[in-house]
Amino acid sequence: MYWKIVLPILLLVAPAMAHDDGRYAGNPLHEWFDSLKSRRGPCCSDADGTAVVDADWESHGGHYRVRIEGNWYDVPDDAIINEPNRDGRTIVWPMQVWEGEKLTIAIRCFMPGSMT
Repeated sequence: MYWKIVLPILLLVAPAMAHDDGRYAGNPLHEWFDSLKSRRGPCCSDADGTAVVDADWESHGGHYRVRIEGNWYDVPDDAIINEPNRDGRTIVWPMQVWEGEKLTIAIRCFMPGSMT
C-alpha cells in the first residue's frame, strides 16, 4: 500500500536528479559545463547533456529543433544558451516530465554547435 505513494514521488524526482557521478571530473571543461544555465535554470553538467549530431538538429527562422529518441522537439527560446560554445558540439539537456498522464521530453538547455 505504501509503495503506491512512494513510487509516483520517485518517478517525479528521479528525472530531475543530476547524473554527474564524478567520471567527467577530468574534463578540462567540467567547471564551464557546471556553470552553464539557460533562462530555465542550470543545465547541471556535461554528464546530463547529450551531444547531438548535425543530422539531428536544425535551425529555421531563428528557432531550433532537435531530434531526441527519434522524435523532433521544438527548442523553447528560453532553453537556448547564448554564450560561446567552448565544447563545439551541439548539446541538449533533455528531461523527462509528465504532461497529464503522459511521460514526455522537455528541453532544459540547448547549445547549438558549429554545424560543420
